[in-house]
Amino acid sequence: MIEPALRVEGVRKSYGHVEVLKGIDMQVKPGEVACLVGPSGSGKSTFLRCINHLEKINSGRLYVHGELVGYQEKKGRLYELTDREVCQKRAEIGMVFQSFNLFQHMSVLENIIEAPTRVLKISKEEAIIHARELLELVGLSGREDSLPKQLSGGQQQRVAITRALAMRPKLMLFDEPTSALDPELVGEVLAAMQDLANSGMTMIVVTHEMGFARKVADTVAFMDAGLIVESGPPDEVLDNPQQERTKSFFSKVL
Repeated sequence: MIEPALRVEGVRKSYGHVEVLKGIDMQVKPGEVACLVGPSGSGKSTFLRCINHLEKINSGRLYVHGELVGYQEKKGRLYELTDREVCQKRAEIGMVFQSFNLFQHMSVLENIIEAPTRVLKISKEEAIIHARELLELVGLSGREDSLPKQLSGGQQQRVAITRALAMRPKLMLFDEPTSALDPELVGEVLAAMQDLANSGMTMIVVTHEMGFARKVADTVAFMDAGLIVESGPPDEVLDNPQQERTKSFFSKVL
């Protein structure tokens, strides 16, 4: 059997007395795209941040390509990895946030090659070649020397995607990557993400863009109140939901 790219077993996460994730189970195969949809406050972004250990889970297990996230297991007990070990593992998981978080004093090319040369110790020449290839993938060839302030929001988000890809991740996470963009810029970012999905990258996307989920996702998971209420192929979940909460949500947004 093929090892899942992501395997989640009974994951729970609380902030004080507030339980945000109440037992999440999920599997994503290599090369698949999973879209997490649902109302604000349902735990989608928290779940995404748990996958790369930006948030520590309270119980359960998270595996990326068969390896525990944030911990190692010895004789049935979990031991948290050191900060350095966590950072090394996190480098294998790309993440794109709502805001672009680009270094404003650096050019597009400098933003992209910074982490590969410093963290992965890739030569500058190799990093530049890879960066140019990625910029072509997202439709930004020729903008290597531009500063972020010289780019539109959509272009900056595509640079942010490229910067994450430059680390050669095994898995890409997207946390509502178009929510901070003007409506006319959303399409160019979604098109870049679709091209990335078509290239075979495993992706988990928190999104409110139902058209994107329908077109690109292999699995749509509807979350509410810290649980995955329903999941399956897009045409089943979006067009023929079985749970009343799912039906109610999509009746308002589709």
